[in-house]
Amino acid sequence: MTKVNLLVLGAISSALFACSSADDSKAETTAKNVEIWPKLDIKVKQSKAVEERVESLLQGLTLEQKIAQMIQPEIRDITVEEMRQYGFGSYLNGGGAFPNNNKQATPADWVKLAEDMYQASIDDSLDGSTIPTMWGTDAVHGHNNVVGATLFPHNIGLGAANNAELLEEIAQITAKEVLATGIDWIFAPTVATVRDDRWGRTYEGYSEDPDIVKSYSAAIVNGLQGKADKDFLGSGRVISTVKHFVGDGGTIGGDDQGNNIVSEQELFDIHAQGYVGGLTAGAQSVMASFNSWHGDKIHGDNYLLTKVLKDRMGFDGLVVGDWNGHGQVAGCDNTSCPQSINAGVDIVMVPSDWKALYLNTISQVKSGVITQARIDDAVRRILRVKVRAGLFDNPSPAKRKYSGNLALIGAKAHREVAKQAVRESLVLLKNNQQLLPLKPSMNILVAGDGADNIGKQSGGWSITWQGTNNTNADFPGGSSIYAGIKQQVQQAGGSVELNVQGEFSQKPDVAIVVFGEEPYAEGVGDISDLEFQKGDKTDLALLQKLKKQGIPTVAVFITGRPMWMNAELNASDAFVVAWLPGSEGAGIAEVLFTDSKGKVQHDFKGKLSFSWPKTPRQIVNRGDADYQPLLPYGFGLRYGDDSTLKNDLPETIDTEGQSASAVYIHKQSLQKGWNMNLSLNNLGQEVNANSHTLRGLTYRTVDKLIQEDAFLFINQGKEQANLTMSTKRNTAVINQEVNQSSALVFDVNSIVMSDKPLWLKVGCDQNGTTCLGQINLNDELKWRAGEQWHRIAIGVECLSASLKTANEAFVEFSTEGKVEIGFSNIQLRNEITNIQLTCN
Repeated sequence: MTKVNLLVLGAISSALFACSSADDSKAETTAKNVEIWPKLDIKVKQSKAVEERVESLLQGLTLEQKIAQMIQPEIRDITVEEMRQYGFGSYLNGGGAFPNNNKQATPADWVKLAEDMYQASIDDSLDGSTIPTMWGTDAVHGHNNVVGATLFPHNIGLGAANNAELLEEIAQITAKEVLATGIDWIFAPTVATVRDDRWGRTYEGYSEDPDIVKSYSAAIVNGLQGKADKDFLGSGRVISTVKHFVGDGGTIGGDDQGNNIVSEQELFDIHAQGYVGGLTAGAQSVMASFNSWHGDKIHGDNYLLTKVLKDRMGFDGLVVGDWNGHGQVAGCDNTSCPQSINAGVDIVMVPSDWKALYLNTISQVKSGVITQARIDDAVRRILRVKVRAGLFDNPSPAKRKYSGNLALIGAKAHREVAKQAVRESLVLLKNNQQLLPLKPSMNILVAGDGADNIGKQSGGWSITWQGTNNTNADFPGGSSIYAGIKQQVQQAGGSVELNVQGEFSQKPDVAIVVFGEEPYAEGVGDISDLEFQKGDKTDLALLQKLKKQGIPTVAVFITGRPMWMNAELNASDAFVVAWLPGSEGAGIAEVLFTDSKGKVQHDFKGKLSFSWPKTPRQIVNRGDADYQPLLPYGFGLRYGDDSTLKNDLPETIDTEGQSASAVYIHKQSLQKGWNMNLSLNNLGQEVNANSHTLRGLTYRTVDKLIQEDAFLFINQGKEQANLTMSTKRNTAVINQEVNQSSALVFDVNSIVMSDKPLWLKVGCDQNGTTCLGQINLNDELKWRAGEQWHRIAIGVECLSASLKTANEAFVEFSTEGKVEIGFSNIQLRNEITNIQLTCN
């Protein structure tokens, strides 16, 4: 019998896990001066006809109908019948949410849902309203939620391309592919000016230079919506959203959803230029930001959202909140936030708690907490955008010009533009002895785990929110980097061999190693410093192995940000930053190789739009008083240029004060190297989406503090159910990160519990099947059912100790009972002592 000591660490206070950093104390508020902000010459002007129609519509709405226009649920939490009953003004699909919870949903499935929701919204049999709804989606680098769509390079790569005309063309293509699925509204472009590359959303920014952000914002808005004086919101256009207002790229420590404490002048000069560009071009919606400014959450900031954005800058479109962003405002939660509406949020994005928020908002208007004038202003703005977009006059989604046109999804012409974007975004950092371009007639070895991996090269926001749990089969029509190399080499009569570990049957003339960051999105990608592959130098070892064998090596680096990787640079003869190129990896080979006659097909054009760091902890931006990066903003070699980087960069770093204290299994999402499976009576399936159902067993992501930072384990109690997280990570690495006296720690919320045991099992052996320790959590969790989240720690000395010899480790929750339990922040820690699990 295994002996277990269980430590319950108690309820988790919101303050302890606040979304902002430890340094996020409320700074002294700067003196506000609205004169800093310009009165914009917005190209889309108000017209008498539109305004008269809006007023007529507004006057015909009841209070309940008006509030419904302001509520935005998510497709996993609203039915068609609920749309018929309430008539919501809009709805969205989150990243990784699909019609029917089916990751492989076809364009026809998307169109059907759009049509059903639309028809329900204009059906006045229950709610009395005929106002058409609209569907918003995060199509941030192409229609990235839809299998088979064209995925363009993420914004950081497009920034390196520095081609605004190309950006406008990409946006227009994206609009058409989105329209083919019946959707009317895109939550793009992101116009953050990133100042700290540790931020997990760095790749969503075009540049650290606000001028680039300004010009690109206008280009994307024009591409999505059409130009104000031409085909504005015509049949091939969608509503655009500049986001996130304002300052999200400048938080302390690069902390996602954290605190920005710059002066108001710098807030405008650095962080607001994307809005100058996008709003002037006529963007019809703005998304409020999760971050704070001097300690005040933007979602509750009347000064910025109303006095600055609407009154001073003259924005007459709608302001939409971000995913439960209103719930982070002081005094609010997801179900009630008059402060956010009073501040100027017109549409509240409330994925699952929409009913409570709807009822509470109605009550708050009736009691005078929210004025009728504020409600009318919000609905007037929503109706104005709908009228301008033609939603009252256009056919229903299934009957629109581009709807259901499958030929548009991943069209060859669209992929050619994406390949052009890939080619132009590549930045050449190093090319010793002019190794590049390569002759395709050579014997080529292709190595690295990114070589034949479209999911990795696409990054986050690719089919799934985090971009994880994808295979090449999830990108039909796309091409991996290896596939492009293979095509080039075989056509020229050369030979190519793919081996991830760098093994070969015949010594190659040259090796191309493709490696980089694993996919992530938003706060999951926040890091403490810019050292690449901290603690696990697998890719460096591969490069050094090839170097030791005397094989010339080209490194192709997949990344969402510049990183400190001097050792990898030293071990490479040529080094190419590919950023996150998207679905058209073949474009890379068109730059790396000459044609069969030795002529360059495409030269390198990309230039760094972010400065490259000299040390892991250097935060460096163009214009800094002490500007000393390793490679400056605007750097990028072309063929024939002399390399400035040799093989002598310093590789040691100061690690004083740094000590690993945790190995995360789940931190906002399942971590790299871990897999998750659901099983019922030994019938198992890998979890590969935000929602997954196996008969009576369900997994789905939910919000604990921020967007989808937790998950639910729901069993109907009819069969034996298991949720298993397992890893085959390098066990030596785990032992470096966590000492042998460690604890398994996790946050838990027991919503529904039965009388049957809920077993937590931990262990590892050669096959990963033997449980070395287990405990029944039922007694501890049952009496806490219905409470808020709390933390549990269990000593698991056996788990980390046995990793020395094991190939696989697992953590499993198992029950035959009916349960609904939330889990988050599952980790192995070495700070907690005096608790043990003694293994047999």
